[in-house]
Amino acid sequence: MLPLRPATRTLLLQLIAAGLAGLALRPVVGLQPVGWWAWLAPVPLLCLAYRSSPGRARWLAVLAAGIGTSVNAPYFAQLMPLPAVAAVLASQTLAWAFVVGASRRLVVRYRAWWTVLAYPVLWVGLDTLEATFLPDGNWGSLAYSQGKFLPALQLTSVLGVAGLLFVVALVPAALALAVTYGRQLRRGWRAYALAGAALGGTLVYGTGRLQAAPVASGPATTFGLAAIDEGIGARTAPATRAAILRQYAQHVAGLAAQGAQVVVLPEKIASLPPAEADTLRQQLSQLAARQRVWLAVGVVEEAQPAGRNLLWLFAPSGALAATYQKHYLAPPEHGLAVGRAYGVQPLLGADYGLAICKDMHFAALGRVYGQRQVAAMLVPAWDFYADRYLAADMTATRGVENGYLVVRASRDGLLTVSDAYGRVLGEQASAPLPGSTLVVRTQVGSPVTTPYTRLGNWLGWLCVAAGSGLLAIGRRRE
Repeated sequence: MLPLRPATRTLLLQLIAAGLAGLALRPVVGLQPVGWWAWLAPVPLLCLAYRSSPGRARWLAVLAAGIGTSVNAPYFAQLMPLPAVAAVLASQTLAWAFVVGASRRLVVRYRAWWTVLAYPVLWVGLDTLEATFLPDGNWGSLAYSQGKFLPALQLTSVLGVAGLLFVVALVPAALALAVTYGRQLRRGWRAYALAGAALGGTLVYGTGRLQAAPVASGPATTFGLAAIDEGIGARTAPATRAAILRQYAQHVAGLAAQGAQVVVLPEKIASLPPAEADTLRQQLSQLAARQRVWLAVGVVEEAQPAGRNLLWLFAPSGALAATYQKHYLAPPEHGLAVGRAYGVQPLLGADYGLAICKDMHFAALGRVYGQRQVAAMLVPAWDFYADRYLAADMTATRGVENGYLVVRASRDGLLTVSDAYGRVLGEQASAPLPGSTLVVRTQVGSPVTTPYTRLGNWLGWLCVAAGSGLLAIGRRRE
């Protein structure tokens, strides 16, 4: 067997390295991201890019990112046709390749300490643009990998997702520079010290905020949540429809018997034509009155020319106290009308906000409710099972950003109650008939005013501007 040429051997090793770098990304970009690994996973890919020629680095980054993002292919296939799946995976792959490639140009060209900022600035800038302009926002942002790491998550109360993402990206950028250049990087100690200070400051602030969290002084409220994975449609067999409605009525009665004052049911427990939806509304009104509870429930009204995804909130009297229409629609909901109004309802001595599932994936919507000083959010939801933990973490993050309690009941997902610091007060998986329930009693005090609610995503837009400048100077020849 003839020995491999040096160039061929180098290429083969680089391809193997790209494959391993791609495998390292999969636990981070998947639907259940491993939080601690997000601080390390990009290091192999960045080191490989820094040590490769410009053209080869670009394609190696595409290969590695493609291997990493493909972990979500089965999930996307549940939601959209295969051409759309391919387009989404390609866009995610190209986003990684763009950020890594642009960062590489700056690092290799200048080899200075400040180039450690390129990778986090570009990621935050891109993430901000995605959150603003894409129909799915910044779903899957690396920042959400820290949903269970509460000390780090507290940073979102000051700088939003942009601040958390910046630190999560800054640490591996510094590690990659240290591995690749070490002391050869001009004033490299500044880059390493900056990353260490950012990480240390984040953890000190977050730990202190959690320890100093005041005990809520508002009224003690008991929340009841119930979910049945099956839903009701116009073609649902009468026996199945009756069984689902009967079981929900039993759940509401059981929760009320346990002291529940506010009961939340999932999104789309039924999707019906207007006449049938009106009949269901009357039944739910009677149920709320009979059990003397506030009842929040999600229903689709299949009106013409476009249906509406609605949240009905019934008072203990049975009156329909509020109707909220979903703002951000999931891919299977194309054809439904988009809601524009926000829902704030006073009940039990506090102001409550209303939202439906995907609405809470968008920081802009969550901040509006923070500005309206709501103490809690009621969120019917319907997940796709595989994304249940990510969806719950994204929703809980809105509570940390804006200082309110979040009560979320999901079909094919989780029943969760989380506080203004992201602490999960109760969690239960949903289930098929007869379903599952959760009861949580907690204080609902005044909202925790946060700097993020007041100032918004200024860091994200600063990174958009700074990233544009970095791209410009990075275009110089290496």
